[in-house]
Amino acid sequence: MREENDIQKLVRTLRARAPDDAAELLARESPELIRDALKLLPDRHARKVAEYLPSQRMPIKSHTDGKDLAIPEAIVELMDPIPASVAVGTTVAAAVEAVRRAQVPTELTYLYITDEGDRLVGLVVLRDLMLSEADATVDQIMLASPFALHVDMPLSEACKAAVRRHYPVYPVVDAENRLLGQVRGWRLFEQQIIEISAQPGQMVGVQKEERSFTPLFSAFLKRHPWLQLNLLTAFIAAFVVGSFTGTIEKIVALAAFLPVLAGQSGNTGCQALAITLRGLALGDVDKRPKLHLVLREGALGIANGLLVGLVAAAAMWFYASRQPESASQAPMLALVILLAMSGSCLMSGISGVLIPLGLRRVGADPAVASAIFLTTVTDIVGMGLMLGLATMLVL
Repeated sequence: MREENDIQKLVRTLRARAPDDAAELLARESPELIRDALKLLPDRHARKVAEYLPSQRMPIKSHTDGKDLAIPEAIVELMDPIPASVAVGTTVAAAVEAVRRAQVPTELTYLYITDEGDRLVGLVVLRDLMLSEADATVDQIMLASPFALHVDMPLSEACKAAVRRHYPVYPVVDAENRLLGQVRGWRLFEQQIIEISAQPGQMVGVQKEERSFTPLFSAFLKRHPWLQLNLLTAFIAAFVVGSFTGTIEKIVALAAFLPVLAGQSGNTGCQALAITLRGLALGDVDKRPKLHLVLREGALGIANGLLVGLVAAAAMWFYASRQPESASQAPMLALVILLAMSGSCLMSGISGVLIPLGLRRVGADPAVASAIFLTTVTDIVGMGLMLGLATMLVL
């Protein structure tokens, strides 16, 4: 019986700790105790703790057998039981006794106050509870109508709420405001970090569920469809360039500057895209009018385009003036590069905002598909603008 109580006590301690801290504590135990403790932990938390365990201390493979970790989508998947709560009108002395009787005292941050329908009406910080008079009631010292997460709230919305508030613990309620559980703030911040750190991979078609230990074939199936889509969009850009083969044949110098233009406009678009995706993840985008963000990135795009365009125009003038067939056209070619660079960077900045916002509007994941569509837009606009201007102004 004592050994069973020891395991239960260990499990309660592990539940209250971050996965890496829990693994460090668990690694001191015997393989048999590790196995039993992991079985009693919630499956997702057990998997994450097992990730940090040294391989020689891993008694079971079921937690780290190469399967992708489930990414929680709703707040209910991170919810822990309420450690202690009392009814409205309870005296401080009785509330202190309820805290002492709590099954998991290490998880206590707030004492929750509920009415006869088990609805959340307030909470008390333990420090205030201990410093209050014994005959006072919790109604007199509680924080009334505290902020709470709804049980059906998407995890992304809960993470945005945590970013703005920075509370250590969040109560979870249902539609009738009945108290169901609580979520620790560090769990929400952990999910926010995972979401943001996954964005660079998602932008090139790597799913956020993929990890370094994901099986090879599974990783191939996750990545390859996006490469096929990227190939399809590349054909569209190639068609645009192919429409101006006559211009390229007559002005060979343009071919040397096609990758320069594509690289600069692409980088401009990726900068705007990164800021927009970060804003979507943190909830910043919804705090201001969308037009403000579009105008801001457009202004940055054209400003950067003008500056890099001047350097590229000077390079084109220098390069073309030393080619016998294009020496007389050098000034106009330099103007073409300046205009094309400015226009393409302007469009790239705007697209870096509009594409993820548009994908979110239609229900698609902006982080996954935005980069592919952005590359297509920047290539078509940039190359089409440069070759089109050269056709009109030079030939």
